[in-house]
Amino acid sequence: MQILYYDCFCGISGDMNLGALLDLGVNENYLREELAKLYIQDEYELQIKRDCKNGITGTRVEVVLAGQHAEHVIHEKNHEHVHKHETDVHTHQHQHRNLKDIEIIIKNSSLSEKIQQISMDIFHKIAVAEAKVHGKDLYEVHFHEVGATDSIIDIVGAGICLAALQVDKVVASTIELGGGWANCAHGKIPVPAPATVEIVKNLPTKLGIVPFETTTPTGAAILASSVVEFTDKINFSIEKIGYGIGHRDLAIPNVLRVYLGKVN
Repeated sequence: MQILYYDCFCGISGDMNLGALLDLGVNENYLREELAKLYIQDEYELQIKRDCKNGITGTRVEVVLAGQHAEHVIHEKNHEHVHKHETDVHTHQHQHRNLKDIEIIIKNSSLSEKIQQISMDIFHKIAVAEAKVHGKDLYEVHFHEVGATDSIIDIVGAGICLAALQVDKVVASTIELGGGWANCAHGKIPVPAPATVEIVKNLPTKLGIVPFETTTPTGAAILASSVVEFTDKINFSIEKIGYGIGHRDLAIPNVLRVYLGKVN
């Protein structure tokens, strides 16, 4: 039985997840070809490169919106509530899609039914959490982060990579959420963000390893929708290891480690 194991010692974000799964062996060209089936490729550029944190080398992924320069993008920073460059938030016409808009994009794509289902499951987890936090109906929530093009790529990309790996079981460690405070459109909020807390309810978590957000709502939703078992014990033989490189410089490696293993 093939196992995908998420070692979330420094949490998980959407871009770190993509980097880790590519580093594990998902083909970059395949990911790009599948993402093109969303028919929104004029909205972004997918940048993939080798990078290093605290001596650990892995893959870093960044989604740069059309018209932006990479050096001006603060993409997630392991922190979906940090503002991007001021003009990006207020002028990009696709930044405030709601769940219905996203459903239409995914259903009108030529992606496989399996990828569409995985992607929508992740989006739905976030939508339910955001709706509860903001006291709104599910389809009334306009996602400042989740509806943005970069989050669509992170989430659908997760669906593409998870489907490509064809594992029998997805397992994860206890999820490190981080700590401190974060800035968002509504002002200062505690870490973990309210939406993240909603998503990880009843899942094993840890807090405070660093005073920053280490698990984003997107990262939490990827785990909540795909992981069938949480354990800090590895009871399988490790065959491959991948590292997704984050954007922060922390006292601990800002990376997501994933294992591909086998239970005999």
